[in-house]
Amino acid sequence: MKSLLRGIGIVLFALSTQAVLADDELETVPYVDVNQYLGKWYEIARLPQIFQPACTAVTADYGLDDDGSISVFNFCRILHPKYGFPISVQGTGVPIDETNSKLAITFFEGKAAGDYWILELDPGYQWSLVGDPDRSSLYLLSRTPQLDEAITDYLLDLAVTKHGYNIDHIIMTRQLTE
Repeated sequence: MKSLLRGIGIVLFALSTQAVLADDELETVPYVDVNQYLGKWYEIARLPQIFQPACTAVTADYGLDDDGSISVFNFCRILHPKYGFPISVQGTGVPIDETNSKLAITFFEGKAAGDYWILELDPGYQWSLVGDPDRSSLYLLSRTPQLDEAITDYLLDLAVTKHGYNIDHIIMTRQLTE
């Protein structure tokens, strides 16, 4: 009986800690070198998004536009990473502060917008954890189609314990492995 009560207490503590974290402002990395961040990223995991129905082989390519904004090209294939129907969308990102870790992204000529906050970033710019301030989106990105399982677990743990995300419905993205 004591162990059951102790277990319930631990679960309640964990849930209350996550609820408190979810009310805190989301912390981003202190600084992002935009030029190092540019290029192709592979999605390793994400929270479900209505605009990514059954997406596999998801990539994001970032470039620098002449006006200093960041071009965004997102691509995926529906259901199958090689033979699935391809979909893509282009957008523009603009840093909203001097850290370059918070971007305002627009798609469809400004008709759709979102926040892109870099929460965790490998010092060598090989992986990134990205979210938004209301914690409705979360993306684990890598420079390669696969990411070491230990790094993936570590970053998803940080999403919960440090950033207050609920990852119960996280999707591990299928990438083309051939």
